[in-house]
Formats: sequence, structure tokens, C-alpha cells
Amino acid sequence: MKISLGRQSILLLGVNGLFALAGALSGTFLNVFLWKSRPDYAMLGWFTISQQLAIGLTFWLAGKWVKEHNKMSALRLGTALSGIFYMMVLWTGSKAVDWIWPLGILLGSALGLFWIAFNVVYFEITDRENRDLFNGWVGLLGSMTGIIGPWFSGLIISRMTDNTGYRLIFTVSLVVYIIAVVFSFFLKKRKVSGIYRWTEPWGQLSKPKSPWRTLALGLFAQGAREGVFAFLIALLVYVATAQEYKLGQFSLITSAVALVSYWAAGKWFKPQYRSTGMLAGAVILLIVLLPLLWKVTYGTLLIMGVGSALAMPLYILPMISAGFDMMGTSGENVEKRVELVVLRELCLMFGRLFGLAVFIVTVMNTPSLHMLTWLIIVLGAFPLIGWIFMRKLLIQSEG
Repeated sequence: MKISLGRQSILLLGVNGLFALAGALSGTFLNVFLWKSRPDYAMLGWFTISQQLAIGLTFWLAGKWVKEHNKMSALRLGTALSGIFYMMVLWTGSKAVDWIWPLGILLGSALGLFWIAFNVVYFEITDRENRDLFNGWVGLLGSMTGIIGPWFSGLIISRMTDNTGYRLIFTVSLVVYIIAVVFSFFLKKRKVSGIYRWTEPWGQLSKPKSPWRTLALGLFAQGAREGVFAFLIALLVYVATAQEYKLGQFSLITSAVALVSYWAAGKWFKPQYRSTGMLAGAVILLIVLLPLLWKVTYGTLLIMGVGSALAMPLYILPMISAGFDMMGTSGENVEKRVELVVLRELCLMFGRLFGLAVFIVTVMNTPSLHMLTWLIIVLGAFPLIGWIFMRKLLIQSEG
């Protein structure tokens, strides 16, 4: 039987694609913009921590609105706040580094609102059969925007003097966010039911044999890596080359590879291969980091980027699908889907905060590139740790 996506799924992919495009245009260079104002690794670490705290808290607080009121208003508000964030960056300019915490909290709140609504709606309009296909398309669109956005931004920024290019790109992102808000009105309002249980995430983890305990450990391991890698790798490319265009080129190449790998994963990666695929992906994600021990250059970073782009679908798709499949294992879990989405995000948040805390302690005590490289290797091993936690759960889901 041919697996397909419905109209609402396609519309949701469109909104996600626009959101991803706006983020790709500016998000790739946001930390570089801050770095050029103040070259301080710890400052960027604190900026990311403020985002993660806001994301987690927003997920937990907004869960009540998403479950009992209107999911789509949360989606639109998150998109709108993302646009407002870039308005604030445009307004503060080079002094944005003096407003790291307020700006980080604003961006984190925007992301939290968007993603809690997106994840809940995504669960409602997909099922176990087409969830991997939907995730593959999400990755595919992310890769396409990753090809177009950073390359275009890097080209514009490198050809303009001072911060003129940054201001232009941030403005373009603002416009794309506005378009995404308009596009979201074509999504149907989802039905609401039930009462939001504030303590449900902790309740699930307190059950002795709850499968969510296993998933929580896997998500923590995932978060430990991505919390730091999400901003540090792009920054290292800029530090190694001192050229925004090179960073755009790096994103173009790695995203082009990811586009192919996510397309292939969406087409051929089936639920029965999740455990083996995740193990292979985790091992490759670690191996491609090893050239950095020799020297951190554009070339070694590109090897890491291309290898990661190839392996990431193998690792991340089982993580995503297994978690959302668990939400559909019973009528009770389906009814608690909002709380379970919040639980999933909180586990990721704590993992990201752990990774970021290790990063900040490292750079504040030994701010050398050599130590950063070893930190990347250590955090890069966490996907393998995540697979160790997840393997039994994944094998069960293959049955």
C-alpha cells in the first residue's frame, strides 16, 4: 500500500518550510553577528542557555493553552515573536551583545510556542504508517532551506560593508516570518479536549517501568550533543575562515548532502530498521569528528559536516518517530499527547543545558581550540550513549 500525506500535512510542511527558511537565512549568521561584536565563547553559551530555558518553560506553560484552547494561535504567535526578535536585533545592532538574556528569552519563547503547537498538530495529522515519511519531508525541506538560505545570506553579507548585509538579511527573515503567519491561517483549527495536567511529565517519569524513562535518557543524550553543536560548528567555520561566504558555502554543501540523505531516509527507512539505523548513524556521527583532532580547518570541518549530514537521518528519525509512536500506543496516551510532547521537550532541554554547562565551564577555564575539539569529540559520543539507552525500545517498536 502506498503511503501518502494528507492536505493538512502538506500545509503544515509548508509553514514549517517557511519557518525553517527564515531561520536558515538569519539563524546561521546570528551567532557570527554577536561574535563579531564580542568574540566570547561563554557569551554565546549563555545566549543559548537563555534560549533553552525559555523554550522548556514555554513548552510547559503554553501546553495548557495548546490543549484547552487554540493550537494554531500558539503556532502563529511563535512565528510572529520570531519576527519580533529579529526586529529587536535590528534595533539594538552591535549592542545586542548587551541584551543577551532578554533576546535569548524572546527567541526561546518564540521557538517554544511554535514547536509545541507544531509537534502536537504533527502528531494529530500523522500516524505510525506515514510518520517516517512526514519526518523525511521535514528533513528534506530543512535541507533545501539550508542550501538556499545560508548561501544567499553569506553572499549578501560578504558583498556589503559593515553590518549592512546583516541588517538586510534580518529584514528578509522578518518578512518570511510574516508570510508564514499568513500561510498558517490555511491550517484548520484543531479540536481541543481534556484538561491540561501540569505534573504529567514528572508523573510519567516516576512510574518504575515507564518506557518514557528509557526515552528520556535517549532524548537527554541527543540534547547534550545538539545544544552545543547547533551553534558551535557554524561559529568554528567562521573562526577558521573569517569569511561569511565560506560559512554559507559550508551550509550549502552540507545541506545539499542532507537533502539527499533525508529524501532517501523518507523513501526507504522503515520502522523495522530503526535500531540498526540509529546505531549506524550514531557511530558515523562520532567517526566523522575524528579528523578535527588533527587540525580544525575548513576542510576537516567540511568532512565532519558532510558525514554528519549523511548519518543524521539514520540517528534522528528513529528518535523522533519512536517518541511520537509511544504517544499513540493507547487512548490514554493520545489524550495526554500535549503533556507528552512537553515531557519530550523537557528531556531534550535538560540534555542541552547539560551540554551547554559543560561547554561554558570548559571555555571559562581552558579557552583553547584544542580543548574545544576534545569537547566536541566527547559530546559527539552522546548519540551512541543514546542508542544504548534506546535500543530495547526501538527493537520493540520494530515488531
